Amino acid sequence: MHYVMIGNGVAGITAALKIRERDRHARISVIGGESDYFFSRTALMYAFMDRMNPRDLEPYERKSYDAQRIERIRGWAAGLDANRKIVRLDDGREIAYDRLLLAGGSVPNRAPWAGLDTVRDGVVQFVSLQNLADCERLTPSTRQAVVAGGGLIGVELVECLVHHGVEVDFLVRDSWYWPVALNREEGAIVSDHIRHCGVRLHLEQEVDRVTAGADGRVSSVRTNKGVEFPCQLLGTCIGVRPAIDWLKSGAPGLALGRGIKVADDFRASLPDVWAAGDCAEFTRPDGGSLLEQIWYSAKRQGESAARAMLGDTAAYRPPLFYNSAKFFEIEYTTVGEVTRAPAGATTFFHRVPGKDASIRIVENEGAVVGVNLLGSRWNHKWFEKWIAERRSMAHVVANLHLAQFDVEFGRLALESVRAAFQSAERRAA
Repeated sequence: MHYVMIGNGVAGITAALKIRERDRHARISVIGGESDYFFSRTALMYAFMDRMNPRDLEPYERKSYDAQRIERIRGWAAGLDANRKIVRLDDGREIAYDRLLLAGGSVPNRAPWAGLDTVRDGVVQFVSLQNLADCERLTPSTRQAVVAGGGLIGVELVECLVHHGVEVDFLVRDSWYWPVALNREEGAIVSDHIRHCGVRLHLEQEVDRVTAGADGRVSSVRTNKGVEFPCQLLGTCIGVRPAIDWLKSGAPGLALGRGIKVADDFRASLPDVWAAGDCAEFTRPDGGSLLEQIWYSAKRQGESAARAMLGDTAAYRPPLFYNSAKFFEIEYTTVGEVTRAPAGATTFFHRVPGKDASIRIVENEGAVVGVNLLGSRWNHKWFEKWIAERRSMAHVVANLHLAQFDVEFGRLALESVRAAFQSAERRAA
């Protein structure tokens, strides 16, 4: 049996390792065009800020792939012939498979800005090793940069540029920072912190036109409000999309939507083909589509897809949503539904006095359904437990101390939280 994984990111590598745990004799091949070895994409910023060497981004020792007999094939997939069970690479090589996992991840969204096609250099993204190399090449000759896009990738690139002494104008098209994940109050806390770190943050502005200098390098951007910002580097961080362009004309019979359409056992529409990670599109019970473009989800899906490819019965159900990140020095943890909470849900929000820290708890029909937490480290497992047990908001507030990480650094004094909650309860009564 020959298992082939297209994509050597977290979903593809996790699936390969899980299959090897169960099948010691199968041939396993992983195809990846970006790098020879799996690396932790979420740590790119630490390499850019010189805190880690690029090789330090690799979670596994290089010799482990040979030890596990996982064949690495460097190249970009360009076509799929399901009748012959062949994957064609862009250099003409053909790789035969018995069972195939499509785990190509995501690529940055295309920017629609006028003038961008005239720029030959200075425009960067920040999702790949090649992007990292571009940033490192351009940064020494960059005095001013513009970063467009108000999500996690954007703020990571901004932090890296600030670290290297670059002046940054950060353009966010919304009325507060990252409204898809943060409410207005948390968005204001993060915005103030970003500005305090020396960044010129501009809300409700987005790129309208890009201009190149005589040498072809980006020289300025103009926004939808007519403001012009000089720059020698433009970061386009406006989201990602599933990396399926090569499949649109190169894989006859494969059902595609926003991503690769799969059943709840990760099966695609072609025989002996599965998909997992950022590029896999599930159908929700209400008929809508679901793409989970988060590292934690990709790892989980890689594990489940491996079991499905081995013949186990699989019925994937997305678990409770969880994510964590940092905005410069502000820790962030979210669990469950917050910004998309059910209509009629009750919310408790408290900003800790004197700190860039806050706690938001959302309750629906007497049970907590989600939390957003800024400014401290939290063990998300406790919140998952309380949500699964349908605990009340009062129970969660009373037991917050159990969920705090990091005894020595960064713990919040929770007295103000409890006092604020008791005051809110009295007002509600």
